[in-house]
Amino acid sequence: MGFFDVVVIGAGAAGMMCAATAGQRGRSVLIVDHAEAPGKKIRISGGGRCNFTNIHTSSQSFLSQNPKFAISALRRYRPADFIALVERYGIAYHEKTLGQLFCDGSAQQVIDMLLDEMKAAGVRLELGVGVEAIEPSANGYALRLPDGPVTCTSLVIATGGKSIPKMGATGFAYQVAAQFGVPVVEPRPGLVPLTFEPGMLERLRPLAGVSLDATVSHGKTAFQEGLLFTHRGLSGPSILQISSYWREGNAVAIDLAPQADIAQWLVEARARNGKQSVLNAIAELLPRRVAELVVAQAGVSGNLADLGRKGMDAIVAAISDWRVKPVGTEGYRTAEVTLGGIDTAALSSTDMQVKAVPGLYFIGEAVDVTGWLGGYNFQWAWASGKASGLAA
Repeated sequence: MGFFDVVVIGAGAAGMMCAATAGQRGRSVLIVDHAEAPGKKIRISGGGRCNFTNIHTSSQSFLSQNPKFAISALRRYRPADFIALVERYGIAYHEKTLGQLFCDGSAQQVIDMLLDEMKAAGVRLELGVGVEAIEPSANGYALRLPDGPVTCTSLVIATGGKSIPKMGATGFAYQVAAQFGVPVVEPRPGLVPLTFEPGMLERLRPLAGVSLDATVSHGKTAFQEGLLFTHRGLSGPSILQISSYWREGNAVAIDLAPQADIAQWLVEARARNGKQSVLNAIAELLPRRVAELVVAQAGVSGNLADLGRKGMDAIVAAISDWRVKPVGTEGYRTAEVTLGGIDTAALSSTDMQVKAVPGLYFIGEAVDVTGWLGGYNFQWAWASGKASGLAA
């Protein structure tokens, strides 16, 4: 295929943004991907509507060994910048909750927009092309592709992490990092459902499919969003969020009724109807199957009038401070992102270039920068792709 100024490996969100940006600068750009279609994660995101950014994006919304690393790129390419691009293409969108922006129509609109941006910038896109080898060359890098060798001055790795292997995710970025001596923070699944040991699963089995609003916390970090009981454990936005902070052996605390003062609610419920059973009373506040779990956890029975201080305290704890200890996660199979990745200490925060390896860049999910659920990871993809595209 010859020589290109820039070769981008990975035609996902970050890779396409980088390629389009570099092409707009007049650079000759080749972007390759082993998949047969570009933007696979974009296509499935947001239930097929693509949660393409979050208007509340800040560096505090990201996990990394260096929390300050993402500040530079995020400040220079903000949600408003991507929104302006979306609006220029006439893509209708709406805010769902908590600053999350979704397409009114299909996520394919965002993919088509990026493809049009690349085409207008003269970017060459090659799909179904695996990179067989990468070697340093006199003026940059030499890549061995199925159709022949390619050389470039700048090489950008935008192949993501290991999450959702059925979509073609691999550890390619980490292999390249190892080849060039770039340190990697141990990858692990993020934004992923939590699983429990058989005994706990048996107790939770009747609740599979039940959902409610809850606050889930680990240490000083807490998220109030939906929680879903599953046949494997717990899922839903609040659980996915806390999973990025949770570590094996730790417990998480769950408030099943974050909008209520349970102690006061119990006093008032008893005053209204002391003859009402504890179960029926709690079932007015929570889904009945959850109320049954609470009563079992608290070890109480009978009527509200029969509840002593000990029983009331047990109910308060069971609802407002339910402590559970997961044994693991569902892993990369269902994880929305990969935590860890290319160590940010090895990269320039300005342009994502490896400090010790000129012309080599890592962007997007491959890097040890992971956002919360809700459009943050796409904003990191756009921002890191833009930063590298302006320099490569």
